[in-house]
Amino acid sequence: MKIEGCEFPDDLLYDAEGLVWCRHDSGDVTIGITSIYAAVAGRIAKVSSKPLKVMYPTGTAIGFVESPKHFGPIRTPIGGVLLDVNELALRDPRKVTDSPYGEGWVARLRPSDFKTDRAPLLRLPADRGRFEKQIGSLRVRCFAAFPDHEMFEIGTECAAVLVKLNELLARVPVGDVVHLVTDDGTAPIEMVRWSDETGQPVIDERREGNLFHFLVHKVS
Repeated sequence: MKIEGCEFPDDLLYDAEGLVWCRHDSGDVTIGITSIYAAVAGRIAKVSSKPLKVMYPTGTAIGFVESPKHFGPIRTPIGGVLLDVNELALRDPRKVTDSPYGEGWVARLRPSDFKTDRAPLLRLPADRGRFEKQIGSLRVRCFAAFPDHEMFEIGTECAAVLVKLNELLARVPVGDVVHLVTDDGTAPIEMVRWSDETGQPVIDERREGNLFHFLVHKVS
């Protein structure tokens, strides 16, 4: 389910703040961060874990995420013993923001009382309003990917903006994502033309008031 552009699988359970999800699998519980937390943290540079084989009560930190603009805990929504941490997430923290419900899962716990702990957790679509309120209060903006670079070009003609975009893409590695913001009304048409000419895909776009947002993924 998408809420204000943010993705939330409806087969998961979520903590009261909508920041952490959990899935009950064959007795154990997999835990990760949500699109809301990923948007708040930004491009995560480091994921760390608390010690394994230790019992952690509901609401306590089992790990931490760190980015250039954020450092915060990952609080378990259920009590249990921390069995495992996703080594891929530790090695490549980008997975936690690029695939928070897939490869970017964070940890697995053996629950101590899952039936009791699950009762207050949020579910979709029933608790959609709670997620909408949290997204609004945190001023969260979710896109298809997290940008590595930002371009804010207000009051600049699109032709000049595209020159700057080409210059930036020439300097950055393949795989990086650029978030471009412009107020030029011709941008939607010009970005389609530019993408066709350069072969660099626009993977997300939206309009907010008089501003146009584009995500460009450098593929070559």
